[in-house]
Amino acid sequence: MNSLKLFYSPYLYLLSALFALVACSSEQHSIQVNPLFSDHMVLQQEEEITIWGTASPNISISLSANWTEKLETNTDAEGTWSIKFQTPEAGGPYSLTIATDKEEISLKDILIGEVWLASGQSNMEMPLNGWPPRDTLLNSKNEIASAGNNMIRMFTVERNLSLERTNDFRGEWFVSSPETAGDFSATAYFFAKRLQKELNIPIGIIHSSWGGTPVEAWISKTSLKELGDFDEVLLSLEDPNMVELKNEWYSRWRTVEIPSKNNDWLELNLGDLGLSDPNYDASSWEKIDLPGPIDQRENWQMDGVIWLRKSFLLKEEPIEDYTLSLGAVDDMDYTYVNGQQVGLTVGKGKHTFKRTYSIPKSLLKKGENLLAIRVIDTGGGGGLNDSITLSGNDESIDLSGTWELLPAAEIYEGQFYVYDLKESLSLDRPNIVEINSHSPTVLFNAMIAPLVPYSIKGAIWYQGESNVGRASQYERLFPKMIEDWRSQWQINFPFYFVQIAPFNYGNNLSPALRDAQRKTLELKNTGMVVTLDIGDPVNIHPANKKDVGERLAGLALKNEHTKELIASGPLYKNHLIEGNKIIVSFSHLGSGLMASELPLQGFEIAGEDRIFKDAKAVIANDKIELTAAGIAVPKFVRYAWKDT
Repeated sequence: MNSLKLFYSPYLYLLSALFALVACSSEQHSIQVNPLFSDHMVLQQEEEITIWGTASPNISISLSANWTEKLETNTDAEGTWSIKFQTPEAGGPYSLTIATDKEEISLKDILIGEVWLASGQSNMEMPLNGWPPRDTLLNSKNEIASAGNNMIRMFTVERNLSLERTNDFRGEWFVSSPETAGDFSATAYFFAKRLQKELNIPIGIIHSSWGGTPVEAWISKTSLKELGDFDEVLLSLEDPNMVELKNEWYSRWRTVEIPSKNNDWLELNLGDLGLSDPNYDASSWEKIDLPGPIDQRENWQMDGVIWLRKSFLLKEEPIEDYTLSLGAVDDMDYTYVNGQQVGLTVGKGKHTFKRTYSIPKSLLKKGENLLAIRVIDTGGGGGLNDSITLSGNDESIDLSGTWELLPAAEIYEGQFYVYDLKESLSLDRPNIVEINSHSPTVLFNAMIAPLVPYSIKGAIWYQGESNVGRASQYERLFPKMIEDWRSQWQINFPFYFVQIAPFNYGNNLSPALRDAQRKTLELKNTGMVVTLDIGDPVNIHPANKKDVGERLAGLALKNEHTKELIASGPLYKNHLIEGNKIIVSFSHLGSGLMASELPLQGFEIAGEDRIFKDAKAVIANDKIELTAAGIAVPKFVRYAWKDT
């Protein structure tokens, strides 16, 4: 049997239409408008706004809003159109109508205020609900219960990637309420909440993030090529031979849309449920050792549906129900014993949930039984990550070890590509270059570019963990991304970012990345939030997102709204060497340097040999004076140069 080689490419939504339709289906309307323009949207106040979409070629389009006069334009030969209009000061609700002589789209409950783009990786993506049981949020239930605020709204861009710049994306504006806020980015929500409270105007957040992603995925091809770091990768991704191989492979399989709602996952049937039947012959399946990853094997890697099976023996007839403990399954599972479903955990953000299912004694028998698990890995890593045990009848059965494995469907272009299970076992798949959320440019193309030129006040950013170990490169990449985004919107908007969370990344690599982020402050109109004091050394997703969001809001309030407040801790300004002493001066002193604990910890100095030693540090005249035993002529100084 030839080995099956599979291609990993999560959520590459290259939809056929130029723009997603808002309010009505394409069968009813030829007018289409960018998804950002929909009911409950927030528009940037006192700004010239561009609204855009498609309709039939060479026809007249009009826009009517109850704060401005009627405006008109014509579609071009391809049917695209755009209209510019001026917004008033913050207020609402308003309505807006886009019409031809035959049809119209009406948008309701529009507010005008401030709009911010929030982006990054998992610490920006983490919702108010958290990702329990491991990744929880402080005071989550109370925050959600009190989240009713019509003046805070969030649009979350669905995960999507593309090798080419696209206008297609999916998402929806939601008004903050106890029913909706649990799915909001927690950091962005607390940012919006503080802004809204202190400014008393509507705040809209466009949230576009993806956990575990590096900064190069969020930069345009044009800007990335100016750096040259990823030229070889970009060439391989654009290879026409690779495109042909990929198209030929996927054309073999039928497709099924990926569910967009959690409830839709409950009934997902790809014609594969018979694989749970104990009578199904799985002798030709691949073997795998569990617990461990299941999405990467010797000859393939993939996201999609993977079936796992293992037989186990019961020495005696069951006299009680058994308990199956699977631990965490990344991401979803449908679990069967002897062909009958005994449990399932589906929906977004379930990859850290530990599964414990009760097995009725009526399903079990003395002798051989079969456990089958249908795992769906929607992106990133996939597998069973903890011990797997079955307990009952005063015995505990360890189910770790060798299992049988069969891929049943692959995720690609926003769909399941469902294999012919008889044919797939004998196929030798071509070796196609991997495209995933780590690939350069793919998230810019699919999750940032389609938002341009929707008017925004500025951007907030929380990312960097996936670039740990590449600090010198990040020092060039991150400022390049900021400049790239500003050039896309053609405005030097404020950009506020969060230093990566303190965590044991290994080999003490994160301080250099934090320092690269600090150096990005050399770009004008930027600001940085420090999180060393509110992190969690054993969890890369700290539970305190409230302080993070509020600190970001503080930067915006001080810099964009001239509020009199302290929005930054001390930042290095310069230093002076006097004998055996280094004296460090700081900016952003507030009311002066102070420390909650003495003596001061975390400072190190070194001589010409760069061998750093712990320093004695004291505050003197709002400066830090540093000395260390054995260093007569200090040359270098550093602070908090540890992962945690």
